[in-house]
Amino acid sequence: MPTEEHYGFILISDVKWWEKLRQRAKGSHSIHVFVRRNLVGPMEAEKLLFYVKRPYMQIKGVADFVERVAGEAEGLWERYGGETCLASFEDYIKFLGGKEKATFIRFKNFHELEAPIPMKALKKVLNISRIPRGGKYISREVLNQLIT
Repeated sequence: MPTEEHYGFILISDVKWWEKLRQRAKGSHSIHVFVRRNLVGPMEAEKLLFYVKRPYMQIKGVADFVERVAGEAEGLWERYGGETCLASFEDYIKFLGGKEKATFIRFKNFHELEAPIPMKALKKVLNISRIPRGGKYISREVLNQLIT
């Protein structure tokens, strides 16, 4: 069980991957994977929030965190590649850009927010000027302030 300070984790996505995730979520898949280059990502969390970069600059989706699996890129693909938004192993290798390690952030119950959370609200609640590239943990209290 995550600590109160690690209740949620904000992941950063570009528009291209956000759209692929949205399309995949419309299918019959129950588990999804967010792929990160290198060994980065939340170790524990209850909720994942998907912040989509320019031009949106908003949290546009939420999901339940299942687990973080990190290690050798090829082995991760063999086990969980079908849960990603990537169409093939070749696309995955291209995405990794030569990195040999990867992190798969597995999640379920993904849904798009009816009212996305703008960066202006994030700045106010989190007291930050931008979301760190590696993502950011947030508490249950902060999540509740953002979602309601």
